[in-house]
Amino acid sequence: METSQCVNLLLDGAATEALHCVTNALNSLVWGPPMLVLILGTGLFLMLKLRFMPLRKLGEGFVSVWRGRISPPGSAGTITPFQALMTSLAGTIGTGNIAGVATAIYWGGPGAIFWMWCTALVGLATKYAEVVLAVHYRETNAKGETFGGPMYAIRKGLGPRWAWLAGAFALFGGLAGFGIGNMVQSNSVAQALTSDFALDPRITGLITSALVALVVLGGIKRIGKVAAGLVPAMCLLYLVTGMAILAMNAAAIPSALDLIITHAFTPIAATGGFAGAAVAAAIRHGVARGIFSNEAGMGTAGIAQAAGTARSPVHAGLVGMMGTFFDTIVVCTMTGLVIITSGLWDSGERGASLSLAAFNASLPGIGGLILSLSLALFAFTTILGWAYISERCWSYLLGEKCIIPFRIFWVIAVYLGAFAQLDFVWLLADTLNALMAIPNLLALLLLSPVVARLTREYLARKDKLD
Repeated sequence: METSQCVNLLLDGAATEALHCVTNALNSLVWGPPMLVLILGTGLFLMLKLRFMPLRKLGEGFVSVWRGRISPPGSAGTITPFQALMTSLAGTIGTGNIAGVATAIYWGGPGAIFWMWCTALVGLATKYAEVVLAVHYRETNAKGETFGGPMYAIRKGLGPRWAWLAGAFALFGGLAGFGIGNMVQSNSVAQALTSDFALDPRITGLITSALVALVVLGGIKRIGKVAAGLVPAMCLLYLVTGMAILAMNAAAIPSALDLIITHAFTPIAATGGFAGAAVAAAIRHGVARGIFSNEAGMGTAGIAQAAGTARSPVHAGLVGMMGTFFDTIVVCTMTGLVIITSGLWDSGERGASLSLAAFNASLPGIGGLILSLSLALFAFTTILGWAYISERCWSYLLGEKCIIPFRIFWVIAVYLGAFAQLDFVWLLADTLNALMAIPNLLALLLLSPVVARLTREYLARKDKLD
């Protein structure tokens, strides 16, 4: 809607419609081409400044994740590096990996997957820098718990003059958490269980909120332990199912890859129920859904990783950047290939319905059941991961005294989200996600010399030891 239409709605006394109109206009603005350029540009700038170190050190990243199951001797932190990574992945692996990928294909065609890959590759540098800064500038409370994130990096790295920017990030992140990290996710769980088991959403909400309470009220240590057990298990279930489907559709994989590469650079005509898409649509939806899925540029990974033990900020960064690899290069790619090889990508279905149809096509009944279970588990772990992210945002703004009330409100919101109408909440949360990215991206650009210096020093020390 145009701005004039929003004004007319307000003048006519339709306050709710006017608010929705304004939010929709703001969403289109903040998620427009400038934002996508800013996110991709920041990642590319950091990748060049680091001399492609995140790509060159992917192997070391894998090793660091494996070794991160145990805290390094004498290192500060609250949970192990592996638990911190799983907490971060709990917050990022969610509905975007199933419904988001399908939506990108629906609007942008198979070529959107290629641009999703590109987003992930430059996102490695963005996620690495976020974590390095979060750990470098983190703080320790009276209980010995470590915490950090973009708000601390901005305030301590850029100085008091930038405190307003740190506060803006914390406010946007704290509010976004109740939407995209809470109510939207519990609603997805309820819809999945209602569809497959005819379970009343209120019962689902009650069970989900009770399970969330058992974990969240225990703080980051309990969240980390649960995430470390649940996230790998749910990803393995999803990936094994996806690999089984791809094995059945092996003959279609080469043509699927050809579609992805070809239509990343050439328009795709309308076919079946697909309306056709220009290259710009493939780029826009591939980049947007890639960012929505892996959250590189949002700053959320740094908040989770700052709680982990680490030998150095750079080591934590190597572990943290693997979240983008696992989330997008592995899980999202699996979803995309299953959809395209099924032959249903141009059927006219979109979102979770398209993913469900693709899984059911190869594994009738059981494929849809596993997808629904995966969707519910992905959404549940997202609630846990975002609980800590949002908690740290609010504690930055209001102090440690707000933590217990926050956790109680968080559990209540999970219950309400299961049966509420959330169209506006979806829109508002998506807008807040973009608004929290802006302060973080500015901080990454301004503090990039710090990231580069810490990286050089770490590599120099490591070379001497080797």
